[in-house]
Amino acid sequence: MTEFQNSPFANLKDVPRFELTSTDISEGTELAEAQRSGIMGVPGGQDVSPQLSWSGFPAETQAFAVTCYDPEAPTGSGFWHWAVTDLPGDVTSLQTDAGNPEAGLLPDSAVTMRNDAGEPRFVGAAPPEGHGPHRYFFIVHALSEPLGLDDSASPAFVGFNLFFKSIGRAWIETTFEAK
Repeated sequence: MTEFQNSPFANLKDVPRFELTSTDISEGTELAEAQRSGIMGVPGGQDVSPQLSWSGFPAETQAFAVTCYDPEAPTGSGFWHWAVTDLPGDVTSLQTDAGNPEAGLLPDSAVTMRNDAGEPRFVGAAPPEGHGPHRYFFIVHALSEPLGLDDSASPAFVGFNLFFKSIGRAWIETTFEAK
């Protein structure tokens, strides 16, 4: 692959962008081993979700959702690495490894969906070797109200519901290429 596909936001409604920062990842940089997938066979991969902090979201925000998405995955629909919904509106950060259910770092109201690897957790980057660079969008969605979906919802269905309730969006775009 020589070019990146279109933005994953192309078919979504335009909402205000707010600020997202992390102590573990940075805009435009390659993911570290911690955010690569040992579960999916990447040497040194640890499947550790990054620390995330957000601010400047709309005042009327009632809840948040956090997703991680790879639009370059050779699936025809991308690959969802993480989808967490119904974080309370007063939560403005997640600790490193919050995507690991055994760590117990998410608020009780949070609902973690199964990612496209079939696990209710964060799974790190694992592009096919030689497929070229992939982008990984870590996104925080400000919501007008909680989605109210149970953990059987697919990440794509979460995305469909985010379309109707998103009032703001923040993201960090990272990369990784298996050579």
